[in-house]
Amino acid sequence: MGRRPIILVVAVLAVLLAGAAGVYAYDHAQKDTIAKGIRVAGIPIGGLEADAAQARLAGQYVARLRKPIVVRYGSHRFRLSAKRAHVAADVRATVQDALARTRDGGLLSRAARELTGGRMHADLQPRVTFSRAAVTRFVARVARKLDRSPADASVTLGAASLATVPGRVGRKLDRPALEASVLAALGNASAPRRLKASVSTVRPKVSTRALARKYPAVVTVDRANFRLRLWKNLRLVKTYPIAVGMAGLETPAGVYHVQNKQVDPSWHVPNSAWAGSLAGQVIPPGPADPIKARWLGIFDGAGIHGTDNVGSLGSAASHGCIRMAIPDVIELYPQVPVGAPVYIA
Repeated sequence: MGRRPIILVVAVLAVLLAGAAGVYAYDHAQKDTIAKGIRVAGIPIGGLEADAAQARLAGQYVARLRKPIVVRYGSHRFRLSAKRAHVAADVRATVQDALARTRDGGLLSRAARELTGGRMHADLQPRVTFSRAAVTRFVARVARKLDRSPADASVTLGAASLATVPGRVGRKLDRPALEASVLAALGNASAPRRLKASVSTVRPKVSTRALARKYPAVVTVDRANFRLRLWKNLRLVKTYPIAVGMAGLETPAGVYHVQNKQVDPSWHVPNSAWAGSLAGQVIPPGPADPIKARWLGIFDGAGIHGTDNVGSLGSAASHGCIRMAIPDVIELYPQVPVGAPVYIA
């Protein structure tokens, strides 16, 4: 090889080395500059150096991140502050992530991108930390306020009336859904900070409409006025004159239920002093049997039965039972099933 070609090769190599050195020097000078087109949660930080990018994120992203989460339901509002949730954004680490993304690819590709005005088009999510335990406590607080147990409809029994207490619909917070929404919002400052609680309706087991079916027959006994009332599906059907227990042998007050029923019952005489020589005996149906036509037992030997002593009706004359005229007890008997409530006032 002649001297001239050697000089030419050396010159070319020198140019290449100088160009490589220039590219390297340019790339090194850009090592703290974030590539154009890179964003963090939608905030452009491309073209900025690390310190400037951190300042921009602190001023914009962190400010949004510190806004409280507000959960609403109807007129209720529940607030979870960033401080209580221990929210923190590692802006420095996020900027380092952006720089690492900038340095992706080889030296020449980076230099070519920068020299030709190319962009990376990347939107990074910042590193955010918060307390999951704080979120769980917050959701539990919301649930304590919003959750409401359903209440069954009920009946308040009275001597001359039945008062219906309407049922109440309950509600139940969807705790997993709310917790997931709060966690998502805390980790992303771009997410909505106002959330709506999802609450489901809980129906009572016994509604007001079903209450009448629950009480097909009710008997109330007004001892003071010597009246027995028959209620069917919570509506007054008929009022009957009765006799109740005399002083010392009063018909027991309270709520009872029909325990047993019998047509033309025998009288099982109680072992009580007032029974005299009949105590403990069983008197079969007939003239000597004071329990006429029908028997509806309600409590410890006391019951509703017919009597042929109609003159005693309207007074306290029995030994604790409720006496009715024979036609009346025959009419009442098929309308009151075993288990029906009997309220004695």
